[in-house]
Amino acid sequence: MIYSIKSDKPSFKSIEFNPRFNVILADRTKESTKRDSRNGLGKSTLIEIIHFCLGANKGGTLSQPNMNGWTFILELDLMNNKYSIARNTSKPNEIIINGDCSSWPLKPDTHKKTGEQMMSRNNWNTLLGILMFGLNPPEDIKYTPTFRSLLSYIIRRNSHHGGFLEAFQNYKKQHEWDRQVNNAFLLELGWEFSAKLQLLKDKLNALEQIKQEAQSGILSDLIGTIGKLEALKIRLEDQTKQESKNLDDFKVHPQYSKIEDESNGLTDNIHALINLNITDKKLLEYYESSLKDEIDSNPEAVTSVYKEAGLILPKEVTKSIQDVLSFHKQVVSNRKDFLASEINRLQKLIINREQEKQNQSEKRAELMQILKKHKALEEYTLLQKNHQKTVSELNDVNFRLERLKQFDRGKSENIVEQELIFQYANTDLNERKSQKEKAILLFNSNSKALYDAPGNLLIDFKKKGFDFNIIIERSSSQGIENMKIFCYDLMLANIWAKKKSTPGFLIHDSIIFDGVDERQKALALQLAEKESRSCGFQYICTMNSDSIPIKDFDSDFNFNKYVKATFTDATENGGLLGIRF
Repeated sequence: MIYSIKSDKPSFKSIEFNPRFNVILADRTKESTKRDSRNGLGKSTLIEIIHFCLGANKGGTLSQPNMNGWTFILELDLMNNKYSIARNTSKPNEIIINGDCSSWPLKPDTHKKTGEQMMSRNNWNTLLGILMFGLNPPEDIKYTPTFRSLLSYIIRRNSHHGGFLEAFQNYKKQHEWDRQVNNAFLLELGWEFSAKLQLLKDKLNALEQIKQEAQSGILSDLIGTIGKLEALKIRLEDQTKQESKNLDDFKVHPQYSKIEDESNGLTDNIHALINLNITDKKLLEYYESSLKDEIDSNPEAVTSVYKEAGLILPKEVTKSIQDVLSFHKQVVSNRKDFLASEINRLQKLIINREQEKQNQSEKRAELMQILKKHKALEEYTLLQKNHQKTVSELNDVNFRLERLKQFDRGKSENIVEQELIFQYANTDLNERKSQKEKAILLFNSNSKALYDAPGNLLIDFKKKGFDFNIIIERSSSQGIENMKIFCYDLMLANIWAKKKSTPGFLIHDSIIFDGVDERQKALALQLAEKESRSCGFQYICTMNSDSIPIKDFDSDFNFNKYVKATFTDATENGGLLGIRF
């Protein structure tokens, strides 16, 4: 149970609690105006402070700058021993503990300066899980009940956190596995089966990732089934073998490039020789033609020309003509000799070039034969690169094929394991028949106390894990939905009240009564008082003063005696904190 809530700030209104039924009121006074609100009086802040002292992060109010340096003190029982727990908003990782901790499985440290017993937030949460719920989950299971999640069913937080959305949920974005595991634990059922199912889901997600990897990359367009991959693998294996054989048969001449260059040089030389011979042959033809057209001097023809002109040539002129003819004859003779010499020279050049061309052609043919029998290193390197690419594609196909086969095997194994868990879980649920029936009967009893017909708590284990549900007739209104939560929580408090490791309390914010009919509200409060008294647990709730169903209480129910604190909006310091911001 919780004995009290205090603070080191004098404005804070300390609260002392009864061991059983307790009510905290927010009162709207006659003097308050329409602008005043009871929302800031401290009902939800009180619950936030209790959570904070029990290891939660700072909530909305405690995170405000005005709350820096506030220390809150919670006095409570842990395993039938009384302790005082202090935690400062500016030092949230330090939990100061006053009490006998010698029997605790986790021991606090001693502060060097103050000598106080101190524990880190993480260790504090671990310890509270052991002391309040007997938590000792196996280390080989990943998804286990946690103290913070379990406590959120015992101290539900407001609608901002989502604690009042439905009975089996304590947080807006709560994971399905967390919902199943923690409710199963609280109901004393085999929560481990839901944890194992979540592990299977993780494996399946990993397998899906493997499949996505296998179907991505350069071969993505070719991949869809194992059959397609195997066909592609066969083709690539055959291609790899052929390329490997080609590389083995490939002969690289060590001087391939030099021989290729020499061959190209010979080709250039041959072309040059051919071009020179073409030029010289044309010149030769010209010389040979000129030699045939060359004519010796004829003195009679010259004399005849002069006679026809009617001229009588004197002896002196005749003598001169003979000299000219003699000179001309010599010139023609010299020219014939020159043409004959040039013709002879060109003929020799042409013959020599033809012979050189023949020699170089034969040599080039020999080099070309060498090049034909051997390959270039560059060509070999290119073949090697292509072969490496094919081998890489084959390796990639093998990898993807194995991943897809792994996916198929894993998926099949997953289905088998899921079926086994389903069978084991239902067998275990049958073996825990008494726990299941106890929870159902308690819930039915609670709901029957509020409504004419009892509600039904449904507990099954299906393919996706534990399936919890609550059915109450006329359950369309928000008020009835809230009463489902109320009946469920009261049932949990009843179950855990008799355990050695127990929180020993149940706390509800005023939201639990929103939209609830006055008669059901009165019945719910009386039921909480009765159950807390008969079962031995503490019940704390917050309410607005104008929502108290005074007229609907039984005549022997004295509601006012259970009111432990009243916050008012009549003054600035009338709230829990004693300040407004």
